[in-house]
Amino acid sequence: PSPRHRHRKIRGSLNCPGSAAPVAALRGAVRAALAGLAGGPLREGAEALFAALGYASDRTPGFGGAGAVVKWLAEEIGDRPLTDRQRESLAGWRDAEVLFQITDDEIDDRQRALLDGARFDAGRQKSFLFAAVDLADGSRTRARLADAVRAVNARLKMPVVLLFRHGESVTLGVAHRRAHKRDDDRDVLERVTLVKDIRIAAPHRAHVELLADLALPRMVAAGVGDFDGLHAEWERVLDIEALNRRFFRELFEWFRRAVASCRFPDDGAGEGSAERHVIRLITRLLFIWFMKEKGLVPEELFENGFAETALGDHAPERTDYYRAVLQNLFFATLNTEIAERAFSTARRGSHRVFGLYRYSGLLKDPDGFVERLRRVPFVNGGLFECLDGEGGRRVDAFTDNPKQGRDLDAPARLFFDGRGLFPLFRRYKFTVEENTPLDREAALDPELLGRVFENLLAAYNPETRRTARKATGSYYTPRHVVDYMAGEALAAALAEKAPPPDGDADFRRERLRYLLDYERACDDAAELFDPAETESLVRAIARLRVLDPAVGSGAFPMGALHKLTLALRRLDPDNRLWERIQKELAAGKAGAAFDAPDREAREEELRDISRIFEAYRDSDYGRKLYLIQNGLFGVDIQPVACQIAKLRVFVSLAIEQEANDDAGDNYGIRPLPNLETRFVAADALIGLD
Repeated sequence: PSPRHRHRKIRGSLNCPGSAAPVAALRGAVRAALAGLAGGPLREGAEALFAALGYASDRTPGFGGAGAVVKWLAEEIGDRPLTDRQRESLAGWRDAEVLFQITDDEIDDRQRALLDGARFDAGRQKSFLFAAVDLADGSRTRARLADAVRAVNARLKMPVVLLFRHGESVTLGVAHRRAHKRDDDRDVLERVTLVKDIRIAAPHRAHVELLADLALPRMVAAGVGDFDGLHAEWERVLDIEALNRRFFRELFEWFRRAVASCRFPDDGAGEGSAERHVIRLITRLLFIWFMKEKGLVPEELFENGFAETALGDHAPERTDYYRAVLQNLFFATLNTEIAERAFSTARRGSHRVFGLYRYSGLLKDPDGFVERLRRVPFVNGGLFECLDGEGGRRVDAFTDNPKQGRDLDAPARLFFDGRGLFPLFRRYKFTVEENTPLDREAALDPELLGRVFENLLAAYNPETRRTARKATGSYYTPRHVVDYMAGEALAAALAEKAPPPDGDADFRRERLRYLLDYERACDDAAELFDPAETESLVRAIARLRVLDPAVGSGAFPMGALHKLTLALRRLDPDNRLWERIQKELAAGKAGAAFDAPDREAREEELRDISRIFEAYRDSDYGRKLYLIQNGLFGVDIQPVACQIAKLRVFVSLAIEQEANDDAGDNYGIRPLPNLETRFVAADALIGLD
């Protein structure tokens, strides 16, 4: 195209509503269009939603359902065939529609044929393609959806926006592109961003606002005038880093308000006790919010109506909600096995058991309250351990004794009023699955636990905002840096532990980088390694030990866990080899046991391995569990940092599990493995006895 065509303006023929449309009306139109996707024809519902956002066109190809669309993608576009993994990502499509294409020629003379392979690079984007897919059950994991978005975008030269309908929800998927640095005719797919699990009937407020932010009228009003700018604006709206920064700014304002409003016992660690108490409270509640997204903690516990019903006095200035609801949830529920949960008695011995419920006198119906907490699983994470202890230490002041509880004050208004913590949390969508550099959900993920903790440490000193951070060395490493460093370290280690039979170490390391690269996650790994090399690599991964001597809240161990899980998924898709190796390792320990109890424990471990892989054959659960138990280690001078690292591990395992109704089985959620010898609170510069 000539230079005068490179920034052709978007004009009014896109059939979009006026750019001055009120925001409230736009959000109402989004909700109405989402409701129209409930069970009706896919094309009509999807077109109505995109039309509500201002995207519509009469360029509509005539494909005949999912089979024709998949065949078109697989056989009729380009010269590079789909990989097996890409084909698998397109399986389970019950219906599919290529809805329409908006092109620059449509805006002007509408002369160019649909899907003519218009060249893409930065500054010369010419079109957007919109498509919709109906998914069969079981096809909506984030990895599978991201694979499908990447597979479709890899086949086409223009950005493709995919809308997936699955059950009672929809997901919007976008692949971000950039121009190839050396080949002007090619583009490079970078990350995939999903707006996932948008409820059709009752969408989350954050989802509605995000969709409204993607509306074409709002983008034109913001100055977008061509497709290059449109693509950049979509990236800006879906920027996860900006979402995290906005959340932290609002959370920091609440943090300052809470420090000024609350009173806590002195924790004995010097200046900054109130700040540390509030940081610990925020971290606990953030983790619980992620559990709530998984359906493991009742939503009603954080609603003002529940507090008014459950408590004898729920006045805004009283601390009863913090004591009777939150402290009981922390210390006597999440930190106590289900069979052992009960109220403390008047006996002194019972009162000193900090895993028992307190404050029955503050509750209208203590037994009913316990029943509401019955389905919350045991976590086994140190973050919920009561810090009260011997010698009269009352760090958490979890006590029925009014004299010992006088130095605790956390008003209910801090949680429920217009500037409260729970309304703040509800303005954002949370996801329990950690984002990767190339596979992201437009929501707050568990990495936030570490970011919030380490950033709030900077607030200990109200003058410098950085004293505590400097004293503890608590600086959060950006995700893309973690990804690069973890990938390089693992590639080097695996190249050494599983050397190639031909001795070509450089070639092996390049293949390992490819294996560990999220950008290549759709490509088959079988062609990279023969069966003997594959088994050698899987065995090397099983023997690998990863140690971070300044682990913080677990960024590097989690980065390594994700990389190794990706490698195992590509090398051993059905977990058969990984299961066999874990059984061999357990059998070796059983054979080395010296007495009957040890031997029985090892044999039970063997049986447990069989149960796990039988239940989670097609899941990452077995991969993650044994990588965590056997291969990840960390040391940090701050105990709470190690506890957060462990809880991120718990969330990573919990997302792979399905809850059940068996209380004796902890409702199907395995408690966090005992990681006391894996994540250790100590000074890594000083030797341990």
